[in-house]
Amino acid sequence: MIVMMQHSPRFRGPSLTLLATVHILLFVAGLAAAATLRHGAPYLTPFAPAEQLRVFFAQNPNAQRIGSFFLFASAIPFGIFAVTAVSLLRFLGVRAAGVNITLFGGVSAAIALFVSGMAGWILSIPDVLASAPVVKALYYISFLSGGVFYAVAFGLLAAGISITCYFTRLLPIWLAALGIAIALAGELSSLSLIAWPANFFIPITRFLGFVWMLFAAVTLTRLPRLRTAPAKPAAIGAA
Repeated sequence: MIVMMQHSPRFRGPSLTLLATVHILLFVAGLAAAATLRHGAPYLTPFAPAEQLRVFFAQNPNAQRIGSFFLFASAIPFGIFAVTAVSLLRFLGVRAAGVNITLFGGVSAAIALFVSGMAGWILSIPDVLASAPVVKALYYISFLSGGVFYAVAFGLLAAGISITCYFTRLLPIWLAALGIAIALAGELSSLSLIAWPANFFIPITRFLGFVWMLFAAVTLTRLPRLRTAPAKPAAIGAA
């Protein structure tokens, strides 16, 4: 009898840990670069007077341009992270609706970052800065896309992964619970559209979300190796 070893399939895809790390570094680099190039100028929200906003962006075009570039760039590894996580869950045999919710939330959050980055970049163009109403409108688009839009979408991503992995035991209970809490904060941030204090949930979703992403990425990246069955002998012929 001729015996050969059957090799179990292994997941092929980019590292979730690397993607999460690159996304976070790009986002933080954008914040740091913008703050440095503003030379101490205070950050303004879209609720400031239109003329004050126009003057602010006119005085800090480089800060706005560079910060928006990094924000736009951060959407790329984030989107790849989302689709890779979905592929990994499907590879592990997960067939729950949470997988599709993860995909919807992840792609939506990436789009939110793209839109926020592009709208923010336009605010560095001198011709645009000649009109205070246009500046205010564009800033609202950038602010809402990178804020509530992103937070709600990220909440769906966190919920899809955490709830699915809680029932399939793919994540530790504490990590799944953290993801569910972040998801709840993300969805509650939608109330900021009718009540300003609810904006408090946006930074919670974003920065705790960074922590959750890293831990979830490390855990899920190790799962394929742990769940891969050992090679089994298979008879393919007889002598």
